[in-house]
Amino acid sequence: MEIKIVPLGPDHIEDAARLERLCFFAPWSADQIAETLSNPCAVYFAALCGERLVGYAGMYSAGGEGGINNIAVDPGFRRSGVGTALLSGLIRAGTEAGLSRLCLEVRASNTAAVSLYEKNGFHRVGVRRGYYTAPKEDAVLFDKDL
Repeated sequence: MEIKIVPLGPDHIEDAARLERLCFFAPWSADQIAETLSNPCAVYFAALCGERLVGYAGMYSAGGEGGINNIAVDPGFRRSGVGTALLSGLIRAGTEAGLSRLCLEVRASNTAAVSLYEKNGFHRVGVRRGYYTAPKEDAVLFDKDL
């Protein structure tokens, strides 16, 4: 299975919204994704298997730092390197943009994501109690110096 990482574009929006519904308790709509893509501070990548969108990830940059806000991988493609490839793309984009660090938060119960971030050099820096709703859950904060 060959996964290709490319910039997320308008043709991917509906499929990215489908992944949001599969992956998250509070999914972004297609309109929210489209609006995000129009933001000049946003960098988003798509993971394609052939022509099929099997994952996407993105971040915003401001003040020399990047905030990763979404990494979504189709459940049928998890544990196959898609998340790692997308995260590597964001790290590379951050480095190329001269960012000093990347940060993110993740549900405390999302052990697969926690493992992915730790394997890629992110360090736990804090907890936001009750950050997530539906269901209510703590967020674990991670940073990575670039």
